[in-house]
Amino acid sequence: MSVVCRYLAAQCLVRQGKWAEATEMLGEANPFRNSGRSGPAVPNTDGGIKAKACFMEALALDVKCYDAFDQLISGEMMTLEEEWEFVQSLAYRSQTPEDADFVRLIYTARLRKYKHAEDHALTRRRLVEEYGLSDNPDVLFSFADALYAQFRWADCFVITSRILGLVAVHAPTMPLHIACMHHLKHLHSKLFILAHELVEREPESAISWYAVGVWYLTQKKWADARTYFSKTSLMDPRFGPAWIAFAHTFAFEGEHDHAVTAYSTCARMFTGSHLPLMFVGMEHIILSNYGPATEALNAANSMCDGDPLLINERGVMAFIHEQYEEAATLFQQALDFAQVTQTSQTTWATTYLNLGTCYRKLGRLEDAKNAYTKVLEIDNRSAAALGFLGLVYHLMGRLNDAITKYHEALSINPINGHVLELLNLALEIGADEGMFGPHGTLGSEEAWTARMKEHTEKERLSKFMRQKVAPTPLTDAAPNEETVFGHLPLRAGEDRMALG
Repeated sequence: MSVVCRYLAAQCLVRQGKWAEATEMLGEANPFRNSGRSGPAVPNTDGGIKAKACFMEALALDVKCYDAFDQLISGEMMTLEEEWEFVQSLAYRSQTPEDADFVRLIYTARLRKYKHAEDHALTRRRLVEEYGLSDNPDVLFSFADALYAQFRWADCFVITSRILGLVAVHAPTMPLHIACMHHLKHLHSKLFILAHELVEREPESAISWYAVGVWYLTQKKWADARTYFSKTSLMDPRFGPAWIAFAHTFAFEGEHDHAVTAYSTCARMFTGSHLPLMFVGMEHIILSNYGPATEALNAANSMCDGDPLLINERGVMAFIHEQYEEAATLFQQALDFAQVTQTSQTTWATTYLNLGTCYRKLGRLEDAKNAYTKVLEIDNRSAAALGFLGLVYHLMGRLNDAITKYHEALSINPINGHVLELLNLALEIGADEGMFGPHGTLGSEEAWTARMKEHTEKERLSKFMRQKVAPTPLTDAAPNEETVFGHLPLRAGEDRMALG
């Protein structure tokens, strides 16, 4: 059978949805490989290497084969650097000399925004100023996507609303629009209305049922949300946000083993995305499986080293392994990346808290004080920051300041027993004797732990004398600063849904 007949027969099979038969008809290799023409764009159903290679070949043969480009980018088949280098290296000049720059800029605007922030900003500026596309939905989507990557939900929602006001349907925008409505609590009622409208208007569309699932997610009805996310993925197996959100339901429900399995499935399907692997690492940290957590986070970092949230999680792992210098470096690096992308400061309050804890462990008390003060500038009712700042003042010998901060922390969280114990210790020490008695401040973590242990034993013996009963046996683990606020270090971006 001639190539032309095979091509026409395969197109007929594609129209009927018979993908296996169409592939068999076309053969293993592209019959148009040496002809300078591209073949049909067949939907990717397995996320495998063959599909990726075919789409890349199709786009290389014809830079205007947008279907191939869309499958590569929306399906996240390539890593961040791989897609950037591939798109920039296409033969625009030789294939479409009249509008080579325009096609390249449009493609560049669709790429992920974790890196090359200046290049992306320049791309959008050129599209607006040189081509007059300030109200073009694709250009506006590029701006919205950048805002979403920076956790600027409100700003992103403004742009997505503008896009949907210009066009009734814009497939890349809807997941972002719905995700922003999830993150902004005052928009939950509008999300409910939108989900109903979508289901009534387009019941056969996967995005309609995805919106329903996200609304149930906002209501913390994990099982119901999971049902609709599952339905969405059955209707469109290549709809990535539904797979990620499906795994999130297990994580929020506390089913961390199931969450790891779901994220791992997502990682196999979307081989170019670092997010599933990052979430796998986060779940393993919760389960105290530090070996698999490190492996997953390193794998994610090899795919994308420009995501501040991922860098924060790697800092958490370094902290757990008591590598405080490395942890402090990673936390500072995460904050530096966040500042480059102009991310909302509120999102990174926990990372500043982590950074301060590392500095305190390293004995850099002044740096720790500055980090905790930064947290309080962002959120002046952070009980954790107030308590830790009081602890730093305590270690610095500023007893009155420490007592003040302990009281402020307890005014927000009055049932924190560890802060109460620290406050009692501070009040017990006479102002004339100094913080640690006549010997003055000890200044080191080991000395602090020893003093706390001595204070704990004294408290228990005092209680024994009052009650005249046998004392409770002491354990080797005295309360220390790392147990003051539970599991440390805390993690940034707990509400990051990555639904877009």
